[in-house]
Amino acid sequence: MVAEKKYSFSFTAASLRTRELTLVANHVLVEPIDDIEGVLGHGKRTTGKRYLVEMVKWLNVLTEEQKELLLEGNFNVQKEITFIAVCKNFAFIRDFIIEVVREKYIVFDYEITNGDYLSFFRRKAESHPEIDKLTEVTQNKVRQVTFKILEQAGLINNIKSKMIQPQIIEPQTKKVILKDSSELFKIFLYSDFDIQTLTV
Repeated sequence: MVAEKKYSFSFTAASLRTRELTLVANHVLVEPIDDIEGVLGHGKRTTGKRYLVEMVKWLNVLTEEQKELLLEGNFNVQKEITFIAVCKNFAFIRDFIIEVVREKYIVFDYEITNGDYLSFFRRKAESHPEIDKLTEVTQNKVRQVTFKILEQAGLINNIKSKMIQPQIIEPQTKKVILKDSSELFKIFLYSDFDIQTLTV
Protein backbone atom coordinates (compact mmCIF):
# COMPACT_ATOMS: atom_id res chain seq x y z
CA MET A 1 0.00 0.00 0.00
CA VAL A 2 1.42 3.38 -1.00
CA ALA A 3 0.22 6.61 0.59
CA GLU A 4 -1.18 9.33 -1.63
CA LYS A 5 1.00 12.15 -0.38
CA LYS A 6 4.68 11.91 0.47
CA TYR A 7 5.90 12.94 3.88
CA SER A 8 8.18 15.96 3.95
CA PHE A 9 10.89 16.02 6.60
CA SER A 10 12.24 19.53 6.05
CA PHE A 11 11.07 20.41 9.58
CA THR A 12 14.37 18.90 10.79
CA ALA A 13 16.05 22.15 9.74
CA ALA A 14 13.72 24.36 11.75
CA SER A 15 11.84 22.89 14.78
CA LEU A 16 9.07 25.20 16.11
CA ARG A 17 10.36 28.66 15.22
CA THR A 18 7.64 31.02 16.40
CA ARG A 19 9.74 34.19 16.42
CA GLU A 20 11.16 33.48 12.98
CA LEU A 21 7.73 32.76 11.49
CA THR A 22 6.36 35.98 12.99
CA LEU A 23 9.31 37.87 11.54
CA VAL A 24 8.76 36.37 8.09
CA ALA A 25 5.03 37.16 8.32
CA ASN A 26 5.91 40.81 8.97
CA HIS A 27 8.43 40.74 6.11
CA VAL A 28 5.94 39.23 3.62
CA LEU A 29 2.64 40.74 4.75
CA VAL A 30 3.48 44.10 6.33
CA GLU A 31 6.80 45.63 5.33
CA PRO A 32 9.97 44.08 3.90
CA ILE A 33 12.77 43.78 6.45
CA ASP A 34 16.27 44.81 5.32
CA ASP A 35 18.56 41.78 4.97
CA ILE A 36 15.89 39.37 6.23
CA GLU A 37 18.18 36.43 5.40
CA GLY A 38 20.97 37.84 7.56
CA VAL A 39 18.52 38.51 10.40
CA LEU A 40 17.04 34.99 10.27
CA GLY A 41 20.45 33.35 10.06
CA HIS A 42 22.03 35.57 12.75
CA GLY A 43 24.53 36.81 10.21
CA LYS A 44 24.76 33.54 8.25
CA ARG A 45 22.87 34.42 5.08
CA THR A 46 22.91 30.85 3.67
CA THR A 47 21.20 29.58 6.83
CA GLY A 48 18.83 32.55 6.76
CA LYS A 49 17.91 31.88 3.15
CA ARG A 50 17.03 28.27 4.04
CA TYR A 51 14.88 29.44 6.95
CA LEU A 52 13.15 32.04 4.76
CA VAL A 53 12.18 29.48 2.11
CA GLU A 54 10.90 27.12 4.83
CA MET A 55 9.00 29.78 6.78
CA VAL A 56 7.25 31.07 3.64
CA LYS A 57 5.93 27.53 3.08
CA TRP A 58 4.61 27.49 6.65
CA LEU A 59 3.00 30.89 6.18
CA ASN A 60 1.29 29.83 2.96
CA VAL A 61 -0.78 27.08 4.62
CA LEU A 62 -2.38 29.49 7.09
CA THR A 63 -5.75 31.17 6.53
CA GLU A 64 -5.91 34.98 6.35
CA GLU A 65 -7.34 35.09 9.90
CA GLN A 66 -4.53 32.84 11.17
CA LYS A 67 -1.90 35.07 9.52
CA GLU A 68 -3.50 38.13 11.11
CA LEU A 69 -3.39 36.47 14.53
CA LEU A 70 0.25 35.53 14.00
CA LEU A 71 1.01 39.22 13.45
CA GLU A 72 -1.15 40.63 16.24
CA GLY A 73 -1.53 37.95 18.93
CA ASN A 74 0.49 37.53 22.12
CA PHE A 75 3.36 35.03 22.18
CA ASN A 76 1.12 32.13 23.29
CA VAL A 77 -1.23 32.77 20.38
CA GLN A 78 1.71 33.11 17.96
CA LYS A 79 3.10 29.79 19.22
CA GLU A 80 -0.26 28.07 18.69
CA ILE A 81 -0.54 29.46 15.16
CA THR A 82 3.04 28.36 14.41
CA PHE A 83 2.17 24.88 15.68
CA ILE A 84 -0.88 24.82 13.40
CA ALA A 85 1.36 25.81 10.47
CA VAL A 86 3.78 22.98 11.29
CA CYS A 87 0.99 20.39 11.51
CA LYS A 88 -0.62 21.62 8.29
CA ASN A 89 2.74 21.46 6.52
CA PHE A 90 4.08 18.21 7.93
CA ALA A 91 1.70 15.25 7.86
CA PHE A 92 4.28 13.08 9.63
CA ILE A 93 4.13 15.24 12.77
CA ARG A 94 0.36 15.69 12.52
CA ASP A 95 -0.19 11.93 12.15
CA PHE A 96 2.10 11.15 15.08
CA ILE A 97 0.25 13.60 17.32
CA ILE A 98 -3.24 12.42 16.32
CA GLU A 99 -2.54 8.69 16.08
CA VAL A 100 -0.16 8.29 19.03
CA VAL A 101 -0.04 11.27 21.42
CA ARG A 102 -3.77 12.07 21.31
CA GLU A 103 -4.83 8.41 21.51
CA LYS A 104 -2.67 7.87 24.60
CA TYR A 105 -3.89 11.09 26.22
CA ILE A 106 -7.55 10.16 25.71
CA VAL A 107 -7.04 6.87 27.61
CA PHE A 108 -5.09 8.63 30.41
CA ASP A 109 -1.73 7.16 29.37
CA TYR A 110 0.49 10.20 29.63
CA GLU A 111 3.96 8.83 28.88
CA ILE A 112 5.27 8.53 25.32
CA THR A 113 7.92 5.85 25.02
CA ASN A 114 10.56 5.39 22.35
CA GLY A 115 8.69 2.18 21.51
CA ASP A 116 5.54 4.19 20.75
CA TYR A 117 7.49 6.29 18.29
CA LEU A 118 9.26 3.31 16.73
CA SER A 119 5.98 1.42 16.19
CA PHE A 120 4.49 4.49 14.51
CA PHE A 121 7.61 5.02 12.37
CA ARG A 122 7.68 1.39 11.18
CA ARG A 123 3.95 1.35 10.50
CA LYS A 124 4.19 4.50 8.37
CA ALA A 125 7.20 3.12 6.47
CA GLU A 126 4.89 0.44 5.02
CA SER A 127 2.82 3.06 3.18
CA HIS A 128 5.48 5.75 2.79
CA PRO A 129 8.48 4.45 0.78
CA GLU A 130 10.20 7.81 1.28
CA ILE A 131 10.78 6.80 4.92
CA ASP A 132 12.94 3.86 3.84
CA LYS A 133 15.13 6.25 1.88
CA LEU A 134 16.11 8.17 5.02
CA THR A 135 19.60 7.50 6.30
CA GLU A 136 20.01 6.39 9.91
CA VAL A 137 21.37 9.84 10.78
CA THR A 138 18.29 11.53 9.25
CA GLN A 139 15.95 9.07 10.99
CA ASN A 140 17.50 10.02 14.33
CA LYS A 141 17.20 13.70 13.46
CA VAL A 142 13.52 13.28 12.53
CA ARG A 143 12.84 11.62 15.90
CA GLN A 144 14.77 14.27 17.86
CA VAL A 145 13.13 17.23 16.13
CA THR A 146 9.64 15.68 16.31
CA PHE A 147 9.93 15.47 20.10
CA LYS A 148 11.57 18.91 20.26
CA ILE A 149 8.54 20.39 18.44
CA LEU A 150 6.18 18.61 20.87
CA GLU A 151 8.16 20.08 23.77
CA GLN A 152 8.22 23.59 22.28
CA ALA A 153 4.47 23.43 21.57
CA GLY A 154 3.84 22.33 25.17
CA LEU A 155 2.36 18.93 24.26
CA ILE A 156 5.04 17.19 26.36
CA ASN A 157 6.91 18.45 29.41
CA ASN A 158 10.38 17.75 27.99
CA ILE A 159 12.17 15.53 25.49
CA LYS A 160 13.61 13.33 28.24
CA SER A 161 10.55 12.10 30.15
CA LYS A 162 8.02 12.84 27.35
CA MET A 163 5.00 13.26 29.64
CA ILE A 164 1.90 14.50 27.79
CA GLN A 165 0.54 17.83 29.03
CA PRO A 166 -3.11 19.01 29.03
CA GLN A 167 -3.79 21.73 26.46
CA ILE A 168 -5.54 25.04 26.98
CA ILE A 169 -5.95 26.98 23.73
CA GLU A 170 -6.25 30.76 23.66
CA PRO A 171 -9.81 31.94 22.76
CA GLN A 172 -8.59 33.79 19.64
CA THR A 173 -6.90 30.63 18.38
CA LYS A 174 -10.08 28.62 18.94
CA LYS A 175 -12.00 31.09 16.79
CA VAL A 176 -9.65 30.85 13.81
CA ILE A 177 -9.57 27.04 14.10
CA LEU A 178 -13.37 26.89 14.02
CA LYS A 179 -13.40 29.06 10.89
CA ASP A 180 -10.82 26.78 9.27
CA SER A 181 -11.33 23.12 10.29
CA SER A 182 -12.45 21.66 13.60
CA GLU A 183 -10.16 18.70 12.82
CA LEU A 184 -7.27 20.95 13.89
CA PHE A 185 -8.41 20.62 17.50
CA LYS A 186 -7.06 17.07 17.36
CA ILE A 187 -3.47 18.34 17.27
CA PHE A 188 -4.24 19.99 20.60
CA LEU A 189 -5.39 16.56 21.87
CA TYR A 190 -9.11 17.35 21.97
CA SER A 191 -11.38 14.28 22.03
CA ASP A 192 -14.17 13.90 19.46
CA PHE A 193 -16.69 14.73 22.18
CA ASP A 194 -14.81 17.93 23.14
CA ILE A 195 -14.68 18.95 19.49
CA GLN A 196 -18.42 18.37 19.07
CA THR A 197 -19.23 20.54 22.08
CA LEU A 198 -17.15 23.35 20.57
CA THR A 199 -18.77 23.12 17.14
CA VAL A 200 -22.41 22.81 18.18
